[in-house]
Amino acid sequence: MKTLPPALATHLGSGVTTLCYCWRVTRRDGTVLGFTEYDRDLTYAGTTFSAASGFTASEIQQSLDLSVDNMNAAGALSGGDLAEADILAGRYDDAAVELFWVNWVHPSQGVTIAAGNLGEVTRSGLAFSAEFRSIAGRLNQKIGTTCERFCSARLGDERCKVDLAAPAYHATAVAETAGIVSEVTVAGLAAYKPDWFTFGTLTFTSGSNAGIALDIKAQIRTSGVDMLQLWMPTPFPVTVGDAASVTAGCRKSLATCRTKFNNIANFRGFPHIPGSDVVTRYGVQGALDATGGSLFAGN
Repeated sequence: MKTLPPALATHLGSGVTTLCYCWRVTRRDGTVLGFTEYDRDLTYAGTTFSAASGFTASEIQQSLDLSVDNMNAAGALSGGDLAEADILAGRYDDAAVELFWVNWVHPSQGVTIAAGNLGEVTRSGLAFSAEFRSIAGRLNQKIGTTCERFCSARLGDERCKVDLAAPAYHATAVAETAGIVSEVTVAGLAAYKPDWFTFGTLTFTSGSNAGIALDIKAQIRTSGVDMLQLWMPTPFPVTVGDAASVTAGCRKSLATCRTKFNNIANFRGFPHIPGSDVVTRYGVQGALDATGGSLFAGN
């Protein structure tokens, strides 16, 4: 049961309230932003909540069990703290969120009514929409590892231990393509084997997409020219000459771990685990062996 501050409890008991929603968003890069549905900026608990985005929130659904609380917020993209580039770059994905009720007449009166993380953040034209997921949503996430043939580590993480900053797995490329594209022709990868950067990462370091990382679907080399196919198109137009950092990719197989990264000691898969083909295999009668007995071989 939530205990209200005495002043706010008295205000709620008056029968006429002056409350508004305020959201405090803490991005994964540490940036803290505040938004409110009130028509003026408010300062509460050390955070200034901006009204510039025209923030509005839907009805919040909460329960006493472990069901996930849901709420949506919508607003206009402003030229200040809330920028389109940050949304497209994924800087708000899974950001920590605190939701408050604040008395806009006396902003010192407030209470936390929910906490969680941002789910999907989308934009349409000059507007944005953000999904709020309560802490209970974490209970739906899988924790731990599973037994599978392919490696479960992410290339370069603490379980993998491959140093992606090493020259063998890291390169600087220059774009030779212009526009919003999902295929980028680049220069600077000639020293590496073809297909070396398939399933890797392309991170722009200059231009309109600076700071945005994109996953590479495939690296294709034709007549000495390298083209990187991306899983998603670039959010903003690419300009010829834009620089990017490119990291090698991993196919998660035992052979790739051994031959490409020499990292077999840290392979996090189970390549010899029996598959479903073993379960469904059946015996068939074969030729007689040397002793005259029947041979049965798996299909």
